Amino acid sequence: MITLYNYGPSQNGYKVRLLLAQLEREYRTVDIAIFDGESRTPDFLKKNPMGAVPVLELEDGTYLPESNAILNYLAEDSEFHSDDPLVRAQTLRWMFFEQEYVQSSIATLRHRMLTGKLAPDSPVTAERRTLGQRVLTALNDHLGTTDFLAGGRYSIADISVFAYAAFAEDAGYRLADYPAFHAWTKRIRSQANFLDDVIPYSVDPLSVRELG
Repeated sequence: MITLYNYGPSQNGYKVRLLLAQLEREYRTVDIAIFDGESRTPDFLKKNPMGAVPVLELEDGTYLPESNAILNYLAEDSEFHSDDPLVRAQTLRWMFFEQEYVQSSIATLRHRMLTGKLAPDSPVTAERRTLGQRVLTALNDHLGTTDFLAGGRYSIADISVFAYAAFAEDAGYRLADYPAFHAWTKRIRSQANFLDDVIPYSVDPLSVRELG
């Protein structure tokens, strides 16, 4: 059986859990207390030298870090990936977009605001919020022309972007300002076996710490 090394409130872990639920695939979970240093131990660093979760352990003992890489691996030969080279490239495009732009704006801002590490009126907040507005505008414009991000059907591109961008209101955005994007989030939630188990940072009193 595969094993997911995970930190509950991480939406990167949620991406993987969502796809596993929709694949109806069994797996084991090992919780990693990242704010208590468990992802920086010598044992964990053998699994991911960068000390980040999630990490997927395959049946043969191979470790696969990075949430989007895990999505690509798990979705192979499933309805959540495409055999068409262009659609696959478009899928990767949006997953790269998520990693480069969503993570550095909405995801980071959401985490730091929910854990009290960043004041709503700080210059850093304003800078990241501006980038997040550009991100949401780009998504809204694209989703005004198609139901899903890549190839016109639900895929791991949607799972990847949804995990953080759909919760942009936690970072101070109004989804109503981006109607096509907002409608897309509702389409994602209506998919079969959708996993509605986003875990708040409040379950971890150590989340107010900075990562070591």
